[in-house]
Amino acid sequence: MKKLVVFSGSGMSAESGISTFRDNGGLWEQYRIEEVATPQAWKRDSALVQEFYNLRRKQIIECQPNSAHTLIAQLEEKYLVTVITQNIDDLHERAGSTEVLHLHGNIRLSKSSGPNQEKAYYPIEGWELKNTDLCPDGLVLRPHVVWFGEEVPMYDVAMQHIAEADILVVIGTSLQVYPAAGLIHYAINAEARYLIDPNAAELNVPNSFGVIPMNAVEGMMKLLEELR
Repeated sequence: MKKLVVFSGSGMSAESGISTFRDNGGLWEQYRIEEVATPQAWKRDSALVQEFYNLRRKQIIECQPNSAHTLIAQLEEKYLVTVITQNIDDLHERAGSTEVLHLHGNIRLSKSSGPNQEKAYYPIEGWELKNTDLCPDGLVLRPHVVWFGEEVPMYDVAMQHIAEADILVVIGTSLQVYPAAGLIHYAINAEARYLIDPNAAELNVPNSFGVIPMNAVEGMMKLLEELR
């Protein structure tokens, strides 16, 4: 079986009703990124950060995977599929994908707010994480999310998967968030590369990519036709 890697971004989940921080009127618009999504924000006001991610988590739990998530999961019938997602939701897993790598973390998990935070992750029961919730080392649990200014622990693993891909599918990402956006350039062995995005013509991608200028659901349907 050929190895197919899906690299997904926020446009993937937008059709499930999950807003991105670029959406007008979305949840992010009520907060400044510097107030809720940086290590400095946590040090300054951890309660505010917890409140923001609790709201995000609640929204994600109430949303359902869309048809594009389901179609990606179904690719496992014919390919060895790895999903690398920039999204912090768990919709790929809930749709049935079995190998999902979260570049920027998984909001359904928590981790220590201390220096050894990458050693262990803890599931969050329900949608609320409180400052009274502690890990075994006695420190407050924080969302399992990579904040702006932090390293991306899974970057090298993602890079290796993309380098080994026979087919690369990039879907629903603006390719503006680095270092994640640079991953597409490691697909050195891929015999086929696809970009699915309604704004594909405006994105800076190599000519080696087949462009499908559609949203995630329509684009995945189109892709399946091309892969037959």
